[in-house]
Amino acid sequence: MKTLQNLIGGKWEDSQSSTLHDLVNPATEDVIARYPGGSPDDVDRAVDAAVEAQPGWAELPVAERVEHLTRWAVEIADHAEELAELECQEMGKPVALGRSFIDGGVQGFRTAVEEALTYPFVETLPGADGGGTTILRHPLGATAAITPWNFPVPMVLGALGPLLASGNTVVVKPSERSPLSTARLFELSTLPPGVVNLVLGDARAGAPLVEHDQIRLVHFTGSVEAGRRIGAGTGGRLCRSILELGGKDPVVVDSGADPVATAAAIAFGAFVNTGQICTSMERIYVHQDIAEAFVDALVDAASTYALGDGHDAETVLGPLVDARQRDIVHRHVTDAVERGARVHTGGVVPKRKGFFYPATVLTDVDDSMLVMTEETFGPIAPVVVVSSFEEGLERASSSRFALGATVYTHNPDHAAAAAGIPAGVTWINQWQGGGPERLYEPAGDSGMGATGARAAYDAATRPATIHTAPATVSTPS
Repeated sequence: MKTLQNLIGGKWEDSQSSTLHDLVNPATEDVIARYPGGSPDDVDRAVDAAVEAQPGWAELPVAERVEHLTRWAVEIADHAEELAELECQEMGKPVALGRSFIDGGVQGFRTAVEEALTYPFVETLPGADGGGTTILRHPLGATAAITPWNFPVPMVLGALGPLLASGNTVVVKPSERSPLSTARLFELSTLPPGVVNLVLGDARAGAPLVEHDQIRLVHFTGSVEAGRRIGAGTGGRLCRSILELGGKDPVVVDSGADPVATAAAIAFGAFVNTGQICTSMERIYVHQDIAEAFVDALVDAASTYALGDGHDAETVLGPLVDARQRDIVHRHVTDAVERGARVHTGGVVPKRKGFFYPATVLTDVDDSMLVMTEETFGPIAPVVVVSSFEEGLERASSSRFALGATVYTHNPDHAAAAAGIPAGVTWINQWQGGGPERLYEPAGDSGMGATGARAAYDAATRPATIHTAPATVSTPS
């Protein structure tokens, strides 16, 4: 049985923690590895290594840093199938789906890294008085990234690109629920020792990392509760934080939308990755004129999401990450039914090994139910029938979460009105549309800190200004 190790200063070593946890395959419930509980000693050593390596890494020309990172990206791409297999083992994602997200993650990493070649780390502006102003963007130093379990490899890559290309070093603490693929990702690293470091564990590693006085930025993706603690702690230390937290993303379906095609698109947005995506479609508001046809089509689409082991090419819906997550999902469904919701399909825990849950469609839901107010993070599609597009927008906007939103409409005025939804990203007629130019900041309980494109480099650097007055020559008296 493999016991996972930390990567500190370029060397793999055992944790100082005396506690080991079992990593369980959620499809088979078999133990596949063991990982340490985490230790402040591990964190201190990793941060020290990052601090020591940072000046040398920052001194490299930007093009040379980009070259280092690009070589790592090539190595990751060559092992994408292996990494997808590990993600399947540790958190249940079907291999083919995992491979597609890893391929996208590698491409996104390369694009983000190459942006460093045009980012203005040094900007010189002439002054009206003959002097000049130079704006320098310095790296912050040693930084931390705490990454979630639902996209282990892509989320690590998404956090690291701008941080590393800007000249920072990083200590990564992946979720204890999916450390296996991240450990392999770091085994593939071609970067100089100490530039990237890996510490494993639960809060016993995470808490001392975000509280460490030599960490200058914390990039965190995870729960609202943990994000609040991190934000409070980093604020007290005057340390930056980028927090992407929970979501309860709405969908508004206008009366002119094709009910069958839109239902198929929404089924994908609600059920893919077993609903375990921060921007999964978790609240669906459909116009009454097409509601009946839409619900029928959504139920039909749900029936095509076959449960099974992710190694099977027929599997569309893998298991939830663990029993705890499945309990949350089923509790939301049970609560809704007890309060009057109707289950059209799904809603029952399968009698089989593994933490599976079927694609589930609910109607007659309202805001008294957990499934409409709390993040579910499971394959649940709750549908609310609305009398107008305006009502749909209003209800879509009424949430403490504000991460993403999707609107299906062929009405240009309605598409323009969708910009009023308080979300970091709003998609019109295509969920997850767009490319690397995306720039956003979540609001409300979904987090804070702008990211994407140039904003990621702004967050990863500290601007300083040098003003030079025009030279004067004094004459002897």
